[in-house]
Formats: sequence, structure tokens, C-alpha cells
Amino acid sequence: LKSIFHEAIGHPDVVMLSIATRPDCLSDDILQLLSELQHKKPVFVELGFQTMHETSRRFIRSGFSLSCFEDAVHNLQTLGILTVAHVILGLPGETKAQMLETVDYLTALGIDGIKLQLLHILADTDLADYYRKHPFPLFTMEEYCHFLAECIEHLSPQIVVHRLTGDGPKKLLLAPLWSSNKKAVLNTIHKVMKEKHSYQGKLIVKEGFYGGSLNPI
Repeated sequence: LKSIFHEAIGHPDVVMLSIATRPDCLSDDILQLLSELQHKKPVFVELGFQTMHETSRRFIRSGFSLSCFEDAVHNLQTLGILTVAHVILGLPGETKAQMLETVDYLTALGIDGIKLQLLHILADTDLADYYRKHPFPLFTMEEYCHFLAECIEHLSPQIVVHRLTGDGPKKLLLAPLWSSNKKAVLNTIHKVMKEKHSYQGKLIVKEGFYGGSLNPI
């Protein structure tokens, strides 16, 4: 990794290094390497997190504990490295309230960025087999866009939203098929947020967790 990362960050056209990994892959020697790189150019690390709820984490076989994730975020923050967390919305069995708890948890943890990802059912996966045997409800486009607006309202304005949805490979995507029409999804998100007068941090302000001044996005 050292030679690869130094080669990438040393290129004159590269202004920042983004590394996607797992929380349990950040050993002391890796953290030391990231610290060295951080002194050359800005570094941010994307961590696959998905959910804070243990039942869901066992279902998706995340393989690391909540405390492991918290330690990873703390260690990166101590080094001044920006952290981005990935979250999946729509995991089997999770309620909207539980998904919002994950968003609230990450806001309280002080992450720097977030990627919100709609659950996709892709062919030739364990999830596809499970979905065929045990069908569970998936978001419609309208439901997802309305709920996404609510998630954004729960996010601190200091957190950069790197992703609002996603579109799996069309050849593999089994459901929800509407997610492949990215233009329609983004237009609907924009429409819903405008109609709801939504903006990032709206509900945090109402609950008194954030004292800054906000402008609608």
C-alpha cells in the first residue's frame, strides 16, 4: 500500500487522496502510513458502516463491532484525517426510526461526510436468494425520496453529503428497478425537498442540537 499511495499522492495533478476501507483494517502501521500521507496532501477515509443496529449488522455479516467503528473514527480524527461513512437505507427488517437512529448516531459521532445508499437487490448474491425466499418491502421512489429528505434534515450541516442514492449495474439489478433511472430519482429528490422546505440540519435545529445559522439547500 505504501508505494501505491505515495505514487498516487505524489502526482502533481492529484490534490487529495481518498481511501475506501473497513474499520477493522486500520491497524497501527496503516494509521502511521495515513498520517505520513496526510502531511503531504489531504487524505480522507471512507468507512463501510451501513447501520448501527446489531441485528442488521449480523444479517449483512459486517464482521466488525460498533466499538471497532468508533475506535476507527476516533483514531482518524486524532490524526486530522477526514472520515466518510457509508449507510444503507432499506435493510431488511429495519424501520425508518431505526435508520434515522443510524443517521443521528453518525451526526453525534462527528463524521465529516456521509454516503447514503439505497438498498439494491443484485443477481447472484446471498441477498437475492434471501429476497426470493423471504420477500421484504422495498422503498418506492416516492417513499425513498421523502425519507431521504428526512435523513438530510437529521444531518449536521457540517457533514458533507457525498451521495444521495445509487444505481447498481443494470444487468445485475433485480430490485428496485426504478433506481436505475438516476435522473428521475434526483429530480424527485429535488422536488420533494422543495415542497417540504427541507434543508440539512432542519430537525437538529428544532431539537436544539445545533446553534449555527442555516440556509436552505
